[in-house]
Amino acid sequence: MILYINTPSIMSNYLIQTPRLGLRTWRESDLEPFASINANPKAMQFYPNTLDKAASKKMILRIQKQYKDYGFSVYAVDLLESKQFIGYIGFMRPNFESYFTPCVEIGWRLDPTVWNKGLATEGALACLDYGFNTLNFKEIYSFTAEINKPSERVMQKIGLQKIDTFMHPSLEKESPLALHVLYRISNPKKI
Repeated sequence: MILYINTPSIMSNYLIQTPRLGLRTWRESDLEPFASINANPKAMQFYPNTLDKAASKKMILRIQKQYKDYGFSVYAVDLLESKQFIGYIGFMRPNFESYFTPCVEIGWRLDPTVWNKGLATEGALACLDYGFNTLNFKEIYSFTAEINKPSERVMQKIGLQKIDTFMHPSLEKESPLALHVLYRISNPKKI
């Protein structure tokens, strides 16, 4: 089943659309709700710290630069029913060195008010389809802190396979977030 629509004549604002979500490039109006998510301790519980508004703006600028440079990024996500911005789902290029980088990573960060509704899974499945069939990726990775079981479950639900664990080089070894799980999926057309 195709979960996304990629026809600009059908939908003008979204690069990827699912039954409940619209994924698009970022707008200036996304800063306030994105900063609110990044300042929420629940949303950021598996990250080293929360982010203030200035750090959130800097992150959006990095996301926009990546989109300009590579033609993909983490996409701003709207609930189609309300047009409410709820976070991001999409692709990144990790900015640290490891045996599996450079690579394309799939990731997500959604407002906790929409957790446990299958939205991360729905959006990530559509992104995988888009990544393999439109962006022509050979493989896609995902990783998270080993203690982040909700994100690891999404990785499993969308078909990624666990291939390793590693110590994240950007985190202190003593940090409870340092040990990461590493997942990967290959493009079925490229095997």
